[in-house]
Amino acid sequence: MAENKILICIGGPTASGKTALAIKLAEKYRSEIISVDSRQFYKEMNIGTAKPTQEEQNRVPHHFIDHISIHDPYDIGLFEKESMTLLEDRFKHHDILIAVGGSGLYFKAMLEGIDSFPPVSPEIITQLQKEYLEKGLDYLKGQLQQVDPNYFQIVDQNNPVRLIRAISIFRETGNPFSNYRTGKKVDRFFDSHCFYLSPPRAILYEKINDRVDKMIQDGLIDEVHTLQGFKGLKALQTVGYTELFKYFSNEYEIKEAILKIKQNTRQYAKRQLTWFNNAEKWTKWEDSNTILF
Repeated sequence: MAENKILICIGGPTASGKTALAIKLAEKYRSEIISVDSRQFYKEMNIGTAKPTQEEQNRVPHHFIDHISIHDPYDIGLFEKESMTLLEDRFKHHDILIAVGGSGLYFKAMLEGIDSFPPVSPEIITQLQKEYLEKGLDYLKGQLQQVDPNYFQIVDQNNPVRLIRAISIFRETGNPFSNYRTGKKVDRFFDSHCFYLSPPRAILYEKINDRVDKMIQDGLIDEVHTLQGFKGLKALQTVGYTELFKYFSNEYEIKEAILKIKQNTRQYAKRQLTWFNNAEKWTKWEDSNTILF
């Protein structure tokens, strides 16, 4: 199948134009889009995750948008299995499919497979999430540095989800998370061509600021308010939501919360770019208006 089946992957930071480009390509090839954005999986998170509009989704079939609830247990391992099942099915109907998103590790799982980790009891995850809410990010950093200094050096230290995941493995097994990372790649049944968008930083940051302003105008504050009772859930530990939770708990004034969303989104975009810059197989695509295929 690999000789005839191609997955075109479009990655890059938030607000870089990935969605519009993916739709152009999907329409050009009369294809379908697989979302590789772990924030857009959730039905309850709409405005703050910049999902494709309903009009855009009507133009091209999309998969993994509104895929699960914030209350459903989900992880990168499930995504790998489900994405393989989906690709096997959709490649029966198309020679080319389009994958688009900014979640680098989810791309890696889909293209190369992931290491096998032991299951962790929900009680350990719940306890760690409680510790994070009570003691903050620096506490998680200290915990991970103590139990797994090797992984601490390479993990995104500003991502509480990944810190909690690594600490939970240690608490469950007594072994460091890094012990389970083999890095072995899995052969896939399709070929992949991977590109990422990298606009000039000043332009990207301006787009991010404009997008946040539009999210606020579109009702992000109300959306987050409806989710306030679930702020401890893993899915909601993300930019655009955590800042407004702090506004609702009187830690921030609204102007400060909005400025923090812009600042943290810019930092998030920078981390996304770093991942794609360092990833194998990924080629920088500087002009998203130029179709290369």
